[in-house]
Order: sequence, then structure tokens, then C-alpha cells
Amino acid sequence: MRLTAARIREKLIEYIFLLFSLLSVITTAGIVVVLLYQSLAFFKVVSLTKFLTEKEWTPLFAIKKFGIWPLLSGTFLTSMIAISIALPTGVVIAIFLSEYVSLRIKGYLKPILEILAGIPTVVYGYFALLFVTPLLKRFIPSIAGFNALSPGIVLGIMIIPTIASLSEDALSLVPGSLREASLALGASRLQTVFKVLLPAAASGVISSVILGFSRAVGETMIVTIAAGQRPILTLNPLIPIETITAYIVQVSLGDTPAGSLEYKTIFAVGLVLFLITFLFNIVSHMLRTRFMKHYRM
Repeated sequence: MRLTAARIREKLIEYIFLLFSLLSVITTAGIVVVLLYQSLAFFKVVSLTKFLTEKEWTPLFAIKKFGIWPLLSGTFLTSMIAISIALPTGVVIAIFLSEYVSLRIKGYLKPILEILAGIPTVVYGYFALLFVTPLLKRFIPSIAGFNALSPGIVLGIMIIPTIASLSEDALSLVPGSLREASLALGASRLQTVFKVLLPAAASGVISSVILGFSRAVGETMIVTIAAGQRPILTLNPLIPIETITAYIVQVSLGDTPAGSLEYKTIFAVGLVLFLITFLFNIVSHMLRTRFMKHYRM
């Protein structure tokens, strides 16, 4: 009887786990279905060719243009600024935590670092607008009040914990025999890090960078508050721009009638954003899986 009761509990727990797993899959499938359904309704009116080739985005203006490129340029401009800050900073922090501090100190430092990931993004947004932008104006007087540089910098600060934490995990998984062999051959600690450990952990580090980049691409509040709402096809970080997420917020505020063509644009650009982040996450997962399998063998 005891064995039977234990088996029943195990099966019950198994079914509960299966239910929650299916719930996440069904939720994702539901999001995809809604995006596809609404996007198809949009593309029945606006051709996919215009959507992908026009260089202006003015669906809320009298003269309507539906080229996605201004939103894409704004999204990737802020994300590239972010990754240019977060990549070197995050990797250096990961090296420091993995190779230069004791386990006891790392146990204190790593949770403190990850606190940055728990700060609400709206706080980051106002930090960019009210502190970083005025600070930048002291050094770059020509910078606009809303610009791509300020939110890009703050986005970089926000994704540092993602890159640092995952990169540190990757470095920690490199076999100790590689460190010992490198040091035994006369290499310095710094040479060991950059010529042995980082190449060995490259897949894990790259996957952390891709995950950080995809988070920057999908960030909403920071760019909505500090980047402006001017969809311009530009690579100039000193002027106002608009990202995909900021445009979705702009239309979702309630001024645009639901069901109108202008309203359906948020599903079209949302589908583009979903495909971009989905692709980045798949690449990151593949690299990380390959890395883990390599060091388990």
C-alpha cells in the first residue's frame, strides 16, 4: 500500500509538471497565433514589399508610409550601443569573479551584481532621461533631449548582469586541467585567461552576449521614456529615434481606434520583434547546448 501511495504521488507530481509545461507552450502558441492572424489582416491592405522596402514609417500621419526600417534602425542602434558597453564590462566582471576572487567573496559579489537585473526598467528609463542625458549634454552640447545614446548606455548597464553571470558560469565550467597545464607551461595568469580559458568558453560567452542583445532589442520602458518618438532612418545616436517597442507603446495608449489599420500595425511590428528575439534565443540555446555537451564528454 505504501508503494502504491508513493507511486500515485509521483504520477500526480509528474502530471502537475506536465500541465505547467504545456501551459507555457500553449501560451507561446497563442501569442504566435494572435500575431499571425492580426498581421495577415494588416498585410492584406499593406503589401509585404512596401513593408520591407519603404524607408519611412508614418502610419499615424495624414500621408501614410509603412516602411519598417526606421523602427528597425532605432531598435538596433540602441541595442548596439548597449552591447558595446555591456560586452567588455560583463566579460571583465566574469573573468574577475571566476579567476581572481575566492569562492566566499564571489558568493557575496555575484548576488549584488544580479540586483541590477531586478531594478524596474521604468526606473532605468527615468535615470536615462533625468541623469544620463543632462550629464551627456555637458560633454556633447549638440545632443537632443531625447536621443539614442542615453537609453543605449542605460540599456548596456541593465544587461551587464546577464552577460557577466552567464559568462562566469561558462568560465567556471572549463576544466581545471586546462588552467593548470597553461600555468605549468609558463603562461601568466592573464595569458591563461585570454589564450586558454576564453577560447574554451567561447560558446558560452557568445550565447550570453546574444541573450543580452535580445533582451536589449525587446526592452520597452527605457527607450519609450528616453529615446523619443521620431521614426527616422538614421545611425546618429544624438537625435531622437523610435524603436519597435516604443512604437507599440505609443499606439497602445488608447488614441488609436482598435481594429483600424493603424492599430493593426502594432501586430505587424510585434511579429517582426518576435521573430528577431526568437532567432537570437535559438542561436544562443544552440551555442550553449554545444558548449555543455563538449565539456560533459
